[in-house]
Amino acid sequence: MMMASGEEEEVVSIISNKQVVMRDHHVTGYLKESDMCMSISTITLKVPHNSKGVLVKNLYLSCDPYIRGHTKSIQGGYADQYFKTGSPIIGYGVAKVLDSGHPDFKKDDLVWGFTGWEEYTLITETESLFKIHHTDVPLSYYTGLLSMPGMTAFTGFYEICSPKKGEYVFVSSAFGAVGQIVGQLAKLLGCYVVGSAGSKEKVDLLKTKFGFDEAFNYKEEKDYDACLKRYFPEGIDIYFDNVGGKMLDAVLLNMRLHGRIAACGMISQYEFDEPEGVNNLFNIITKRVRIQGFMVFDYYHLYSNFLGIMIPYIKAGKIVYQEDITEGLESLPAALVRLFSGKNAGKAVAVIARE
Repeated sequence: MMMASGEEEEVVSIISNKQVVMRDHHVTGYLKESDMCMSISTITLKVPHNSKGVLVKNLYLSCDPYIRGHTKSIQGGYADQYFKTGSPIIGYGVAKVLDSGHPDFKKDDLVWGFTGWEEYTLITETESLFKIHHTDVPLSYYTGLLSMPGMTAFTGFYEICSPKKGEYVFVSSAFGAVGQIVGQLAKLLGCYVVGSAGSKEKVDLLKTKFGFDEAFNYKEEKDYDACLKRYFPEGIDIYFDNVGGKMLDAVLLNMRLHGRIAACGMISQYEFDEPEGVNNLFNIITKRVRIQGFMVFDYYHLYSNFLGIMIPYIKAGKIVYQEDITEGLESLPAALVRLFSGKNAGKAVAVIARE
């Protein structure tokens, strides 16, 4: 396409852009693959004049449980902030810069941050866009271990939980993108760590690959309170909560005095139109428990500190990570649905394009 600019003419390419979109604004009940569909739009491979936006080609896209919250009408939620009917689903990804109007980013830079579930994205809100400097680790790690999930684990554990060596730590959804990192950080500090997961295979890997002291399959436990007393006879100092619901209720019965709970996620509740209640809240008072919710983007100013710790851990083999990698945009709907049945085999990542 030819565009005139004074006496000069510039050739600007307009190409097709495959996307994953939600069929409806708010999805009730259990999320299904059919709630999402493929769409094709067009995009101009040039940042608009006077814009500080960044045009990127998406290489890897991250599939995370919080995306379900974008599709639900939840009191206090954030669906309307990130989701518009007919627009691509928004999530974290790794991308290559094709054009930039922003002084901090230039053509061919590799970046991670919020982008669209599509082949190409014009990112206009660049506050949470980070340039990738360390390319001697897998690029896909910047959808998980070295991006939002890693930062969530790092800040939730260190900033919210204020851990000390020798404390008793419980991590729910421990095989997830965040949980597997929390457990390893706790072990490196010298804590006793137990995790819950949804299959025997995951339980075994938590102990053999990630170094958890113990782990259990929550699907096989009929009484969470009795289960936790079995693994924590002296109680729990730190609970990193990724699931909420009945597990949180049982944990409250087993917290030690002055225990800390990092409220990170509530994946057990995301599919319910009416969330389950929590009954054992009085234990927060009697046991002087501190429970605090947090959002990772409040801590992105600590990202350089995070890299300074995590990169050496990775290179020394002290932190390992398991990914569940699929190919293509078309794989993302099934990958998202799998997260809520526990069928994912690690951090869910889709490869969209090779560099």
